Amino acid sequence: MGVMPLLLLVAGSAAIAAAARRTPVPAPLLLVAVGLAVSYVPGVPDYTLDPHIVLPLILPPLLHTAATESSYLDLRAQLRPVAMLSVGYVLFATFVVGWALYVIVPDMPLTAALVFGAVVAPPDAVAATAVARRVGLPSRITTILQGESLLNDATAITAYRVALAAAVGEGATWAGGIGEFLLAAIGGVVVGLLLMAPIHWLRTHVKEALLQNTLSLLIPFVAYAVAEQVHASGVLAVVVVALYLGHRAWEVDFATRLQEEAVWKMVAFVLESAVFALIGLQLPVVLQGLGEYEGVEAAWYAVAVFLVVVAARFVWVYPATFLPRLLSARVREREQNPTWKGPFVIAWAGMRGVVSLAIAFSIPLTLHDGEEPFPQRNLILFLTFTTVIGTLVVQGLTLPPLIRLLKFPGRDAQTETLAEANAQAQASRAAEQRLDELLADERNTLPAPLADRLRTVLERRRNAVWERLGQTNPITGESVDDTYRRLTREMISAEREVFVKLRDGRYIDDEMLRTLLRRLDLEEAAAFREAA
Repeated sequence: MGVMPLLLLVAGSAAIAAAARRTPVPAPLLLVAVGLAVSYVPGVPDYTLDPHIVLPLILPPLLHTAATESSYLDLRAQLRPVAMLSVGYVLFATFVVGWALYVIVPDMPLTAALVFGAVVAPPDAVAATAVARRVGLPSRITTILQGESLLNDATAITAYRVALAAAVGEGATWAGGIGEFLLAAIGGVVVGLLLMAPIHWLRTHVKEALLQNTLSLLIPFVAYAVAEQVHASGVLAVVVVALYLGHRAWEVDFATRLQEEAVWKMVAFVLESAVFALIGLQLPVVLQGLGEYEGVEAAWYAVAVFLVVVAARFVWVYPATFLPRLLSARVREREQNPTWKGPFVIAWAGMRGVVSLAIAFSIPLTLHDGEEPFPQRNLILFLTFTTVIGTLVVQGLTLPPLIRLLKFPGRDAQTETLAEANAQAQASRAAEQRLDELLADERNTLPAPLADRLRTVLERRRNAVWERLGQTNPITGESVDDTYRRLTREMISAEREVFVKLRDGRYIDDEMLRTLLRRLDLEEAAAFREAA
């Protein structure tokens, strides 16, 4: 792919994702729809999905971003349901969907059908996170879906490798498959555990913010590459490292955290947008190789497989939710009693995505002998594509209204604000006590105005959350927070205009202007966060 097609892909997908924020349609769905439409516009470049790019270069940073934004403590609390979905469901779906394809399609070998089952088994990390972020699911359900999407790719990729070895005639056995699965899973976790502490040590000891951010961008690729080099799961290695770094992020310098947040938000936005656009752009590539399977027959296969994929998730989720509670008193004690609504949403939120397509495109053209073609490879590619599109469109579009229809209890904003205020009050008391101790030391003597300024900032931070619970301005409709933020911006804007005029009048140079503007930017950011 040339430079210009790549630039067009990134720029176009980013523009569509930005436009989607002004519509009720989730960005992933709009990107896929536009990709489908654009794929047949004359002159559009051929955007063939390359698994050698998607898996090692796109998947690691997306997993890293999702894992660092997840809560290690919340995931640990929901470890059983997450494991039931990310491991149990993926293996179940591999066999059920594979067997269904074997029954539906004449002359389809069972091994090739199981390859397809592994390909479409994992709900996609990008799709699940993007939709869950938009619809505002209850925190427990969001944690379970995020945890599943972080870990299930490792299970699916390993199951795919085992099924593929059997399909191409490399003499795979059940014992060998189980051994490869355990090696990949345990090896990925071990690699992550070995890497996380040294990487975190580097992050806390490298003092230059630019070097720290460069290290941050390299981390997911390093973890993935090291694990894959020893035939372990790169996905699990990336997730383990990212969860640890996210849990210990408070130990990193504040400048690094601020820069990292901005950098990774940009990276995730660009990659997620491009990934969903790429899904839609695969339509011509998939249809060109469909061959003998066309028209009504191909459509019937696509609908049947889609229904099996959706039904299989329901068949797994409800027993996996309620049977452990019936069989184990410990589970009943540790986990709250679920209603039918939560499992229903989890079962319906099974969108597939780019990982399934990337794995499908990695299926070899021939068997182990290098002469006989891989059975029904083009049909597998087509059915993978239709399953991805079907789940994204049907489930993705209906998930938000479904959640509204089920009337999940919303988050209690007042309770959360009170908890935040109490936490801030405890922290402020500790800070005030520490300030008194420091000022009592002659080495820390400050002029009274500066000491008062420290106390004023502390007081403002303590009161900001409580003020959020106050009444709004009857004239403007603004909260105290909004007014404080607006006035701060107006004041800083006035200062900024003066600095620019002084530069234009040659009273200060551009280097000094940048220094002064950066100082104002930091003050504005601090005021914004303080009032947020």
